[in-house]
Amino acid sequence: MEERDIELSIDSKLTATIWNEIDVLIDREGERDAVLQGVNAILAERVDHYSWVGFYLTNHTGKELELGPFVGAHTDHTLIAYGQGICGQVAEAKRTFVIQDVNNQNNYLACSLDVKSEIVVPILKDGEFVGELDIDSHELAPFTDEDTRLLEGICKRLEKLF
Repeated sequence: MEERDIELSIDSKLTATIWNEIDVLIDREGERDAVLQGVNAILAERVDHYSWVGFYLTNHTGKELELGPFVGAHTDHTLIAYGQGICGQVAEAKRTFVIQDVNNQNNYLACSLDVKSEIVVPILKDGEFVGELDIDSHELAPFTDEDTRLLEGICKRLEKLF
């Protein structure tokens, strides 16, 4: 499968395990939110530096993100306007943002004082933004190119659910 043809580097065995588990989950073709919750659980369990894993989905207005399935601490950010915070910027830019130190961001929405880094990956359906995968880390600068490739590949696979 071409989405899995990523260059494996740091821990190729872990990456391959994650891919296999997510492939099985997506191929079951269950209810979308159940699949998204399963993806969250796999990522949160398998990757030590993923402290909070969740999805924000475009709501009916097309100008706001609504919190979808997630694993981790409760967040007050259940609605985020496009352009607001890292998640809102990703919705507008339709590209991945990797923030290795959230304290260096002017437009960051703090969900927790423990969050030090964030990666947000868009989900596009026919080129249109439909949602995003948001991952917070309590570690400073933990995200690698392998994280980016893995998460972008997962989001590419998830587009068929929208």
